[in-house]
Order: sequence, then C-alpha cells, then structure tokens
Amino acid sequence: MSLKISRQIRRIKPSPTLALAAKANQMRKDGINVINFGVGEPDFNTPEYIKNSGKKAIDDNFTRYTPTPGIPELKQAICDKLLKENNLKYEAKQIVVSPGAKASIAFALRAICDAHDQVIIQVPYWVSYPYEIMLAEAEPLCIETTIDTGFKIDPVELDELIAENPRVKAIILNTPGNPTGAVYTKAELEAIAAVCLKHDIAIISDEIYEKLVYDGIEHVSIASLSEEVKANTIVINGFSKAYAMTGWRLGYLAAPADVAGAIARVQGHTTSNATSISQKAGISALKEDDGSVEKMRLEFEKRKDFLRNELLKTPEVKCSEPAGAFYMMVDVSSYIKNNDKGISNSAELSAYLLENCRIAVVQGSAFGSDDYVRFSYANSMENLEEGAKRFKEGMLSMRG
Repeated sequence: MSLKISRQIRRIKPSPTLALAAKANQMRKDGINVINFGVGEPDFNTPEYIKNSGKKAIDDNFTRYTPTPGIPELKQAICDKLLKENNLKYEAKQIVVSPGAKASIAFALRAICDAHDQVIIQVPYWVSYPYEIMLAEAEPLCIETTIDTGFKIDPVELDELIAENPRVKAIILNTPGNPTGAVYTKAELEAIAAVCLKHDIAIISDEIYEKLVYDGIEHVSIASLSEEVKANTIVINGFSKAYAMTGWRLGYLAAPADVAGAIARVQGHTTSNATSISQKAGISALKEDDGSVEKMRLEFEKRKDFLRNELLKTPEVKCSEPAGAFYMMVDVSSYIKNNDKGISNSAELSAYLLENCRIAVVQGSAFGSDDYVRFSYANSMENLEEGAKRFKEGMLSMRG
C-alpha cells in the first residue's frame, strides 16, 4: 500500500509566482542575465530600527512561545494604529496576530466557512485566494473585472451574482489590489458594502498594500464606513509589504470578538503563535518611523510611471494604471491571438519571453485572466528600462 494524496489537495496547484521565481533564479545561477518582473516583495531592506528591535528581542531571550493571538503590547499597538490611521476602534481581544497576512486570510476562511459555501473573488485575483477558499472546503465564485473598468467590481453585477447564488458566504476584497494595483474609492466601497449588507455577506478586506498608494489617492478601509459594515468585516493587514518584512512572517486581522476568538482557535491548532522575535519588531514598526516607508512609496510611484510609459511603447498593448501596490497588468491579447510562434495563451507567452528575451513576467492565467501578463515594478530603474526594451523586442519578434 502506498501513500495517497487527498482529493482536496490534488486540486491545489503550486504557486505560479513562486515557480517562476525559482526558474528565473536558476537561470541566473547558470549565468543567464534574467530580469525578474515576477517578484511579489519590495526590493528594499527592512528598516534598521525594525531590525534592531528584532536583534534586541534575541539578545533579551524573547524566544519562547507567546499567546496564540499575539503579545499584548503588539495587539495594543495594532489597535492604536487602526484608530489613528483607519478610524477603526478595536479592542485587543478583537485582534489576532498571525504568521503572515496569508495565514490570517486562511484562518479567517476556515473560521467562517462551512463545506460548499461560496466565497466571491474578483478576477484578476491574487493567486492564493481560490486555493485558500478550497482548503476551507468552500468554493470560489468569480466576478469578472477588466482593464477598461479599472479592474473594479460593478456593484450591480455583484448584487445579481449573489442573488443567483444562495450559498455565498463572503467576499474577499483586496484594495490596493494584487495583481492589478486597483484602489477602491470611498464611494465605490460604500456601494459594495450596501450590497453585502443587503445579502448579509461577510467581507474579508485584504489591505496589506494600504501604505503603497500613489497620485494623491487615499486608502479607505471598508470597515470604517459604518459600525454596521465593521460588524460584518474581517480586516486583514500585515508588515510584509509596507515595511519590507516579507521574511519576518507577521500579519494580523481585526474582527468582531467572537469571530476573532474562533480564528484564534483555528490558529492555535495550526501554527500557534507568530514568531516572538517578529512580534517585537512589529511593535517598533508601528510605533517608530524613520521615513523608510515613505521613501519606498515615493520610489515605487516614480517606477510605476516610468514603467508604464516604457511598456506603452510596444504597439497594441494596454497597461493598467495602478493606484497602489507595485504591480501592473498588461493586456497582451492582441499578440496571443495573432502570432507566428504557435503561442495560444499567457503561460506560453511568459515562457517564450523568459527563454528568448530573458525577462520573467507572470502569466495572466495565474490570476484568472489569460489576456494579460503581470509586471512587478519592485525593481531598479535600470532593470525596468532594459526589461521594457526586451519586452517590446520579444513581442514584436512573435510576428516574424
């Protein structure tokens, strides 16, 4: 008798972004000059004041288990942050600190979903959303958005979708968004919240990129719209993107007390607490400021504008106008539909660009949108310029 993988796990595919990064890294090790636009993390180092706090935690032997939902000092710092920056009043018992925002989402889904419940996600979606929903024994239900609509959900379409699907339990809303960079306005959030309240649908609001917004646009948390919306919302956030702390694995959520308690029980039997050292560093991240976050935001804004202008030099492509995060969706449907290389989808196009042009972009199919590829501008200006040049040459070479 041999070990067998469960039917549920056989449905789970490896992360395309991680697979792409591994292949690009291997090519680099082999001496090939690859420019990687698939990176999902800032290309900045964790600020010194945060690193020093982590080092002090080690020196102080703060290296043991902590309470599952987080140490009191960090939970209070999160409450203070949410009140000051998001106009959200929470108590410490409503906060659950986790080993990453991804874990927060996964545990939240397990806590609120029953088997065969449906959870709405917009297309393009972050690659892990469908699989996290499946792992919670629920089913993803997609609502389409396009570059022409700014990659934003139409509340009328949302209302109709929920009415047609009585098993909908929740919606995951990601603003600023990965992979699109879309940022919802307050008015747009109000319209979506009204639909969710009408149908008694829970909102999981993924706000991990909240500090990376551009062009004078303001991030608004949907939970801040009213007490009624807040009572129906689980706010997801963390330290990975804003503070360049991806390897520290530290996230958190805020939710009604009973829901937070249920999520903490899930976490307690899954991962236990977030790393003690990271939690101490997280306190410093929230309470101190040396200007690193704003410096990074301004650099990303400059890169965004530069890369978009460079990519638009390629005929027949359309680029999204991201207002947040550090990603850009590029419509390459014209080349997929008309080329002489036998390329018929975004995965084949991405493979072609990697093998022949030495640039790594993520295929749109990874996000549910096969007409696109995703660029990350978490890269140097030099690489953005050279990479956009290689992209143009590669696209034009597909037609002889």
